[in-house]
Amino acid sequence: MTVLSKEMGEVKLFRTWSSPYALRVVWALKLKGVEYETVYEDLANKSSLLLEYNPVYKKVPVLLHNGTPICESLVILEYVDETWNPTARFLPQDPLARATARFWAKFNDDQVAPSVFRAYTSQGVEQEEAIGPALENLDVVEKQLIGKKFFNGESFGFLDLVFGWIAKYLGIFEETGSLKLLEEDRFPLIMAWKDKFSDIPVVKENWPDQNKLITKFELMREYFISNAAGCN
Repeated sequence: MTVLSKEMGEVKLFRTWSSPYALRVVWALKLKGVEYETVYEDLANKSSLLLEYNPVYKKVPVLLHNGTPICESLVILEYVDETWNPTARFLPQDPLARATARFWAKFNDDQVAPSVFRAYTSQGVEQEEAIGPALENLDVVEKQLIGKKFFNGESFGFLDLVFGWIAKYLGIFEETGSLKLLEEDRFPLIMAWKDKFSDIPVVKENWPDQNKLITKFELMREYFISNAAGCN
């Protein structure tokens, strides 16, 4: 991998160790060969810098480039793509293909991930009701892989970074939340893509620790369920 020189400027990434949204930025920076400093945040006790750099949403990830903050992971991905190493672009050059990629990225963040998380953080009848929409959204994702190795086609691209959380976090959800979504017979293309995606060295080398993720999400699920029960 080509490592860019310091003259490209100071780069810092404010993140949490377990966030899949921050992880897509980690992959992008690594793939581009960008040297950066990681600043880990505790979202229960947010730093004054995070609140200064992202006063609107007050969340991670935040990319700081030469003192200027860029917020929201999808925006950061495009910024990274356009700022460094133009020979290794994530987004397609064709305007229509680029617009289509942005559409599906927004579909993931607005529909797929929230519906899966809703199913994960519920139980009983509520979980049964939430599983249907999650599966329907994953059906749509499955169709985007017809005739392709990756979401971009034969090569890895922007949407693989966006949907990359599926390759690890769905398994964590299944293990810790009595939730089985990815069945081989229903989602053969996602399952095949998941294996290819996970074999990419930068992806494989930067997954969070499996046992730590299991502990983290077990506690998170208990928190959401107990809060929901307290509201009833």
